[in-house]
Amino acid sequence: MKNIAVVDLKGKTVGKFAIDQTLFNEKCNKTFLRQTVLLYLANLRKGCASTKTSAQVRGGGRKPWRQKGTGRARVGSIRSPLWRGGGVTFGPHPHSYNVKLPKGIKRRALIQSLNGKIKDNQLVIVNQIALKNPKTKELVSFLTALKAKDKTLIIVEKYHPDIVRAGRNISGVSVKAFNNINAHDVLKHNKVIFSQQALENLIKLRKD
Repeated sequence: MKNIAVVDLKGKTVGKFAIDQTLFNEKCNKTFLRQTVLLYLANLRKGCASTKTSAQVRGGGRKPWRQKGTGRARVGSIRSPLWRGGGVTFGPHPHSYNVKLPKGIKRRALIQSLNGKIKDNQLVIVNQIALKNPKTKELVSFLTALKAKDKTLIIVEKYHPDIVRAGRNISGVSVKAFNNINAHDVLKHNKVIFSQQALENLIKLRKD
């Protein structure tokens, strides 16, 4: 077991949390992490880019000039890909970029990314994340007390619209529920802040 300090909203230590080393003991597998990050980045792509082929471009129904005798090159349509306003050869068309990975790989990648934050002392546990007033100013003071200056991921036990609303105007801050995070979320933030209940729920979920 490894103990991590539990702090309050003002950054004062109020207890300790025992991290289960049987769960957070995996060595970093760069292949798993890379595959998982590429998975989420690929799935964010819309795949809606589209171009028209020469068969789809309007016009060009007749031959612009006769085949022989003009001294010019042979042309069958003014919508040829060689002409301005013509179709596009091998252009992009709408398609899905979705990638699938086994659940086991995504689960292990998440644990490995969290394990990296623990080793780098970039994982903070707060006894309870709750704002008296759902205002950005109050959340900023909370992050300042925890010395979270750069990109920060706040993980709560359930969706809190007030906290999400308060963090919406802070650059680099994301708020998510424990059951909606992935390795990409953890890796792209410098500091990860867990509510104690959220971390307990996550550990219980990964053990099941």
